[in-house]
Amino acid sequence: MNYPIPSSPQEMIALRQQPVSDELVATALAGVIKIARSRQQSLEDLKAEVLADDSVLNGEQRLWLSELVTQAWQFLP
Repeated sequence: MNYPIPSSPQEMIALRQQPVSDELVATALAGVIKIARSRQQSLEDLKAEVLADDSVLNGEQRLWLSELVTQAWQFLP
């Protein structure tokens, strides 16, 4: 199943209605990057948000996700 890359927070929220799959996670990641760029955020800004302490991910998971965001940022147009 192909998902369009979200371009708004509302479209990101709508993804919650879909079953979780690798493709859905990749689409969500691409959407986060697309939205960040549309808001003129830098990669460093986005990484700071990912690395911010929260109750969802532990430090190791946030670091891994930050590295994934960096790789995706470089490959997405």
